[in-house]
Amino acid sequence: MNTKKQTGIHTGLPKLLLIALSLLTFTVIMTACANTKSAFPDSEGKIKITATIGMITDVVKQVGGDHVSVVGLMKAGVDPHLYKASQGDISKLDHADIIFYNGLHLEGKMVEILEQMAKKKPVAAVSANIDHSLLRAGDEKMGTEYDPHIWFDVRNWMKATEAIRDVLIEHDPDHAEDYKNNAEAYLKQLEQLHQEITEKIASIPESSRVLVTAHDAFGYFGDAYGIKVMGLQGISTASEAGTKDVTSLRDFLVESKVKAVFIESSVPRKAIDAVIQGAKEKGHELKIGGELFSDAMGEDGTTEGTYIGMVRHNVDTIVHALK
Repeated sequence: MNTKKQTGIHTGLPKLLLIALSLLTFTVIMTACANTKSAFPDSEGKIKITATIGMITDVVKQVGGDHVSVVGLMKAGVDPHLYKASQGDISKLDHADIIFYNGLHLEGKMVEILEQMAKKKPVAAVSANIDHSLLRAGDEKMGTEYDPHIWFDVRNWMKATEAIRDVLIEHDPDHAEDYKNNAEAYLKQLEQLHQEITEKIASIPESSRVLVTAHDAFGYFGDAYGIKVMGLQGISTASEAGTKDVTSLRDFLVESKVKAVFIESSVPRKAIDAVIQGAKEKGHELKIGGELFSDAMGEDGTTEGTYIGMVRHNVDTIVHALK
């Protein structure tokens, strides 16, 4: 009797295991599908793309059009230099078909994650097409060979647009003509933007063309459009402004009679406020010329939440304050 019972248990066990394994497999599959849908809503039949910063996200949408479903990791006000990927970000990266990032150590704390992802899917640097001779020097102390803020010279961002176009065509050749046409239309807008910036900055009296910001993000902008740029912190916000930096900048602003300095949407204004207070103690009134978008764009759904809108906002704010 006991033998029969034991025999019955043993012969039934594989069936129970099979059912359990089937349920487990089904659960894993359904969970993976749910995670993909939550990361990429309305992505059926589209290429799933994850981009790091908002500026890249915007260009991918422009070039990819109806053929892509794009999510960006870093939203308005987020500093990419200090950004750490969350578990949700890992899921967005893991479920993407293609990942786009800056490529010049902008997303410094994500390098290892991106390197791991590159072993199993395309992980593309939008800076890949830019001749290194055109890149500004980085900060050796912070481990950056080049200045990563390439989007502030619109001509660089045209190269980034072409890089994104080429990756999409390689991945999805069936829609190559659409990607080419979308890119061509966007490149025309960028060319117009470049000319617009050149004319607007040229309208500022030469002696007043001094742009002072919280960190040194606008170097490419200064080189491209003829304005002196000074940042209180270095290229990366991971570096800190010391008392000597504040004092030196204050003295320059007082001696040069600069009227305005600018805060940034993604960088605390504490150090800039210290400069303003220091100048006041020296008898020189400095005003906040406005808030600029440097490492992050504006809120989704706003004009400043697009690359072109962000750049226009910055230029108009600078010209209004300095002209």
